[in-house]
Amino acid sequence: MRLPDFEAWAIFATVAEHRSFSGAAEALGVSKATISKAITRLEASLGTALFHRTSRRLTLTPSGESLNANAQRILAEGQAAEESAHDAASAPAGLIRIAAPMTFGISHVAPAIADFMAAHPAVSIDLRLSDAKVDIVADRFDIALRIADLPDSSLRARRLAPVTARVVASAVYLERRGRPRHPLELGEHDIFAYANVPTTTWTFRGPGGEDVAVRPNGRFSSDNGDAMLPLLHAGLGIARLPDFIVDADIAAGRLEAILPEWSGPPIALHLVTPPSPLRPARVELLIEFLAERFRQLCGART
Repeated sequence: MRLPDFEAWAIFATVAEHRSFSGAAEALGVSKATISKAITRLEASLGTALFHRTSRRLTLTPSGESLNANAQRILAEGQAAEESAHDAASAPAGLIRIAAPMTFGISHVAPAIADFMAAHPAVSIDLRLSDAKVDIVADRFDIALRIADLPDSSLRARRLAPVTARVVASAVYLERRGRPRHPLELGEHDIFAYANVPTTTWTFRGPGGEDVAVRPNGRFSSDNGDAMLPLLHAGLGIARLPDFIVDADIAAGRLEAILPEWSGPPIALHLVTPPSPLRPARVELLIEFLAERFRQLCGART
């Protein structure tokens, strides 16, 4: 049986990440010639080119694009196996890369990370905040926090806490435009759209089991919920936002929840990791820490 060329796969993954033979050589601490020979060896074994090479640019071929996720997984699992063996004999140490939504990341993830790092001084954190969906395998994240109704995938997902989406508007807007009593009446209102979802349709289920779908029709859309707050306060429209964004404004009277008897699709905070069950001990430790932290947060809010 011929074994896979694991070294070449790992080198390919590193070149694909850096888009540079020189960058990969520096990251791995080897010569550029070693990088070039490994890529040539892998291309010969596969019978296909993995990169387009010019004097100024290195890009993945279609074959390289399709194989990149597998290569990243091979590299990540090899690193995880070595790190797990090392961590078993020492205190948790090393880097953890995390992706999280912008608003929730600032308000809740960053404070949790501060407490975790204070308790584990040998652990480093790279926290990236964006409301866009990231490819956690290709982008080499250890953990991603997502607020959604997750589709089935090869990723490992752990549900941490439910999240309630509330339809809200200011009293100024409701006095001027009227208070909707049924979701179908939203079609007559200025509705803010959230740009990071595949469909802008709002779905509702009523107290009697009635299902209703409404397409937002307004002058404003954004890929971040916090960006909608100034427009809501100014009385410019209606939005549907998660409770951790709007609950403080509702409590202070700046916004009002409308259509409270109509529920939206179930969403929750999930912790997502790459498919491999192999994870460094420091990552396992942070997963359990975040799970407990956000379970308590949800309990305090409900």
